[in-house]
Amino acid sequence: MTVSILTIIIAVLVIAGGLFVVRAVPSLRALFKWRGERIVTCPETKEPAAVNVAAGEAALGVFFSEPTLRLKECSRWPERKGCGQDCLQQVEANTQNCLVWNMVSKWYEGKSCAFCHKPIGTLHHLDHAPALLGPDFHSTEWKNISPEKLPQIFNTHQPVCWNCHVTETFRHQHPELVTDRAPEPRRMM
Repeated sequence: MTVSILTIIIAVLVIAGGLFVVRAVPSLRALFKWRGERIVTCPETKEPAAVNVAAGEAALGVFFSEPTLRLKECSRWPERKGCGQDCLQQVEANTQNCLVWNMVSKWYEGKSCAFCHKPIGTLHHLDHAPALLGPDFHSTEWKNISPEKLPQIFNTHQPVCWNCHVTETFRHQHPELVTDRAPEPRRMM
């Protein structure tokens, strides 16, 4: 009984593909686990800092059984680029809760717009971003604020829905085009 070369090649490719998948799945999990901007407390300055983990490098490390975790970016760099990256312990201990997106989503949860009083609702990545109303009564999208400043901003600002943010921004930029009218009572027909 002879085994053809084609059968051997197919068997080798199937085994290699299976081994690749076995290595690739944990690697992809690591990539998704470590991607995204996070807020940590800088161990050196005791101030909030925005960091990004080198997620691609971490995923490759898992693929080759040499897991490594290091920072790709930090808001304290380049001044403190030579730091020991001790903040990674916070990231490892609190992987999901230090993600900027999760912190922002949690802050908006259960809140209503400062103008129209409608609930903000659950945040979704593809939706328009809600905004923040500052003490100066100007609204700003939360995405336009440096992440390391968000914890402090959340103490002094109010939530604003996207529609009211657009309306109020227009009102501030073009006051000559806005006419305020008192609401009319509803008429019965």
